[in-house]
Amino acid sequence: MRKIFSDLSKLDFSSPSGREKIFAAVQYFASGGPAKAEAERYRKALQAFGASGDFPAAALQVLEKFHATPAYDMGYEEIFDIRDFNGTTESGFEILDVEDGLTFREVPNGEKAHIFKMAGSKTTVNFGLYGGGLGWLRTLIDDKKFWTLEDSAIAFVNKAAAHKAECFYALVDALGVGHNVAWQLPDPAALANTAETYTANRDAQTLNLAAQTILLAIADKGYGVTPANAQLVVLTPLQMVGRLNRALSLMLQSVSGSATFASYKFRLVPTTMLLSAADYYVGIPKLKAKGGTRMNLTIFNQFDATAYADIAVGWSRFGGALADQDQFARCKSV
Repeated sequence: MRKIFSDLSKLDFSSPSGREKIFAAVQYFASGGPAKAEAERYRKALQAFGASGDFPAAALQVLEKFHATPAYDMGYEEIFDIRDFNGTTESGFEILDVEDGLTFREVPNGEKAHIFKMAGSKTTVNFGLYGGGLGWLRTLIDDKKFWTLEDSAIAFVNKAAAHKAECFYALVDALGVGHNVAWQLPDPAALANTAETYTANRDAQTLNLAAQTILLAIADKGYGVTPANAQLVVLTPLQMVGRLNRALSLMLQSVSGSATFASYKFRLVPTTMLLSAADYYVGIPKLKAKGGTRMNLTIFNQFDATAYADIAVGWSRFGGALADQDQFARCKSV
């Protein structure tokens, strides 16, 4: 399990230097700490465990609280081209030739992203400032409840990461209705709705039409994407993963090695952050789906004598835009 402190018994809140080291550890955790790949490996290993009986009884409270906090959802980084502007003096980044795009503006942590239309020969996407606070009551410190402090800090960092992910997913969710693709009829059309493959067949036809619609819409935009080399992502609610996997694996003939109904290369990106559990999105990733991080989550702290608490406030700056809605299609499943 990924933790912030290697030895809770050595935490020292009694001196400024001790508190500085504690919050420096929280900052290290917030900045990624171990490499993202290693952190993901820990998360998957944790999820692979079976019943809670696999763990010592003393660890159950910590483990259960850890499970209650949201995990990092980094799927949006497979869809958006996220650039690192840390250490620069930029207030935003520019996108050329925005015909019909979307961007989000600054919104406090914990609130929904506000999406705005954008267009122009050159458009600037500004970096918004996002913040949230964490309070550690000194009574917990006095009573040596250090594990509670650590779990609260983990939850705080996770929520900040979730807020950023929600902002980017909101751009895709705000796709105009003109980019909707209805649930298609099966092929052959005479396939009975009682057939085992009926739903998977219709989903495969819907995926194919979405891909075809996107590729035709961007064909003359100079992106260098062709039907032969197109790598399409399918941003899907978690509830649709099994169903879409069946659609993507449905074969034209019940013979090993047969071609599938899905005519293009699709890769699922599951998330729990979409507005509807019945809609999913097909798209060409990156291109004019852009994002930038101006400041990673940065922790500031002080002791609040009026609240008898150590207050930590985290701030980050980032921005994003979906500058060409033609890159995506919203697919209906009913």
